[in-house]
Amino acid sequence: MMREADDAGCTPPGADDLRLERQLCFALYSAANLTTRLYRPLLEPLGITYPQYLALMALWERAPRSVGELGTALGLDSGTLTPLLKRLEAGGLVTRARDAADERRVLVDLTPAGRDLRARACAVPEALRCGLPMELEDAGALRDALWRYVQALRAGTLPDGDAPAP
Repeated sequence: MMREADDAGCTPPGADDLRLERQLCFALYSAANLTTRLYRPLLEPLGITYPQYLALMALWERAPRSVGELGTALGLDSGTLTPLLKRLEAGGLVTRARDAADERRVLVDLTPAGRDLRARACAVPEALRCGLPMELEDAGALRDALWRYVQALRAGTLPDGDAPAP
């Protein structure tokens, strides 16, 4: 039998607050992990990963974009985004080029193959909706609640004093 106790054999005050299933962060982490796994078989035929899919969706909304703008839209730093963009470029889906107006900026644009992939990717959201273990109305309410949560986090500051990315 498992017991909740510290090294001295005592249950500390508030120990229930430290139960894994009571943690919002763990619920979000688990949901994100499982959702990413749901996308994998839908994206494999397109030859892209989930993070690449997100980057492409941002570019399908508006391209070209600077690496910085893309990072802000995706909530990714350049150290994470650059290798992802290099793989998309190697796959012939995007190009990266210095901005002629400002050499410090790198612009990311879709190639014809990247634009064409959008038509095939249109089937992904519907296929995912069909596999959701909840009603569409509930999924929409959850999405909206999560966006409110994200906005509240972005409006605050992180523990190290830095403001989160918009």
